[in-house]
Amino acid sequence: MLTGGRLALPEGLVDDGWLAVSGERISGIGTGTPPPGDQVELGGKLVVPGFIDTHCHGGGGGSFSSGESKELLRAIAAHRRHGTTTMLASLVSEPIRALVDQLAALRELVDEGELAGVHLEGPFIAEARCGAHDPAVLLEPDTASVDALLRAGHGTVRMVTLAPELTGGVRAVRQLTESGVIAAIGHTDGTEEQIRPAIDAGATVGTHLFNGMRPLHHREPGPIGALLDDERITIELISDFVHVHPTVLRVAARYAGRGRTVLITDAMSATDAADGRYQLGRLEVDVRDGVATLADTGSLAGSTLTMDVAFRNLVRGAGLTIPDAVRATSGRPAELLGIDDRTGSLESGLAADLVLLDDDLRLVKVLRGGEWVS
Repeated sequence: MLTGGRLALPEGLVDDGWLAVSGERISGIGTGTPPPGDQVELGGKLVVPGFIDTHCHGGGGGSFSSGESKELLRAIAAHRRHGTTTMLASLVSEPIRALVDQLAALRELVDEGELAGVHLEGPFIAEARCGAHDPAVLLEPDTASVDALLRAGHGTVRMVTLAPELTGGVRAVRQLTESGVIAAIGHTDGTEEQIRPAIDAGATVGTHLFNGMRPLHHREPGPIGALLDDERITIELISDFVHVHPTVLRVAARYAGRGRTVLITDAMSATDAADGRYQLGRLEVDVRDGVATLADTGSLAGSTLTMDVAFRNLVRGAGLTIPDAVRATSGRPAELLGIDDRTGSLESGLAADLVLLDDDLRLVKVLRGGEWVS
């Protein structure tokens, strides 16, 4: 029985609230005097749902591309300590055979409930906007290659990022959506006229909006204009204030609203680890003062962001509200993944995935499935 907390409920913030946990689930919520039970006094701490990260490549020195069990678990643990109770493992572009092997290593963790699935960021992306992806392994999205990856995932592939202007791009979007996989548009140099057909074909996510795509121009909106302006698209935003300026973050999040905004980390293995030289897929990355860049070009190479910092930045740095941040870090990503009947909000019957934050929105404790993580 957690008592004396400030609860971020779906209907808004509630002071002096209590929340009962039974086993792995929330069994009751209320205000005022709680029912009898073993009580943990929260002293006014803010209670928000566990964070859900739909785009993460690693952390704690571990990469999801490594295929090594200990390294995969280390990455998961690093983000759990920062409040991420549900996450997709993101893989960078590799040859199809290598991705098949990496999917095999991740399947067991998905089956065990450690991961909610896998996100393939490439290899079907534009060389002109490939960022920290090795251009030598990029492919056009032919039906056989897409099918090979979906079959290798055995249902664990939940999202695929691609550039729709590539030959076969719109066809691949249809193939993914018909297979129950989220088609995301990203790492694209496409014009608005090339992006719109992919949205009509079923694409529903804009991968880290602004980053890895043709810039917004007042005479050619490009992917940013098309994705931001279409109510069928949920936009990802990296709120580390390195990838996106606070003002731009605020403008995009306010325009898209609570129903279409998702915060992600795009974190790589150096997250929750020391500065130094790291590997992202096939490329070497230098991390200095927490900023990850490719060793040879200086291009941004993912982030070292954690979801608790993303949450705080959206409120303290970009000026949005706590309910806005709760939706962007929990509620909307849960809906996107189709797991909002299990987690993503503070409601009776849902998983006891909770994060406690102090008055400065800094993480205090994490509860996942009814057990304290930190």
